[in-house]
Amino acid sequence: MRAMDGSNSMLQGGYQAVLEARSREEFRHEVIRFAQSLGFSTVSATVVLDHTVGESEFETVDNTPESFSSVFADRSSWRQDPVMQHCKRHSVPIVWNQKTYVASGQAEMWEEQARFGYHTGIALALHLPEGRHFFLGVDRDSDLPREPVAMTQMVANLQLFAVYAQEAAWRVVMPKGHESVTLPSRLTPRELECLRWTMDGKTAWEVGTILSITERTAVLHLNNAMHKLGCTTKHQAVLKALRMGLIR
Repeated sequence: MRAMDGSNSMLQGGYQAVLEARSREEFRHEVIRFAQSLGFSTVSATVVLDHTVGESEFETVDNTPESFSSVFADRSSWRQDPVMQHCKRHSVPIVWNQKTYVASGQAEMWEEQARFGYHTGIALALHLPEGRHFFLGVDRDSDLPREPVAMTQMVANLQLFAVYAQEAAWRVVMPKGHESVTLPSRLTPRELECLRWTMDGKTAWEVGTILSITERTAVLHLNNAMHKLGCTTKHQAVLKALRMGLIR
């Protein structure tokens, strides 16, 4: 139990640490540290800013082995990579292994990357307003946990970390993308209240009960706040509101 508590504390500290990263190198350090705390040796975090159809700007922070870096950086191969294609189209994480590549007719691609330790991993994407995207992938050369509970927790930890990491990424990895986002419209007092209680871990139903409004109305206020802040989830909205000093 103590070991588990220590692991959870390390993960919790990782969320805040990456959010407070002040430079690209600090961001890279925290991303690598968090990936390793989950049991993954390699990690990549990529921010993408769409300018026009077919024209996008990419910035990647990673610890890819030098001997594999040229292959990893070849974005033309992303069109065949089943993991990247999944992330391009979906926001649901993908847990991948050799079978994923074999099923898509890319067995040779897996054989090539496996020589450098890319046997299996987890990848996900956050598709944000204003043509912004954030990709996060962790990889390792050993099998993932077989226990469903352990696997579910691992994916959940990575998803939550991605929410914190993307906030910092737009600030220190691709600041132009961060600056391009227009300032949000003024949030109403009720929208701010809903964000504050959400920050404390309350569900929409609980927020409604606390504020003496219906669950549906609480959801409406949260959706309005998300829209004004340019976020796609309530957790992203809470983080952005905190960073902007709208809530404490």
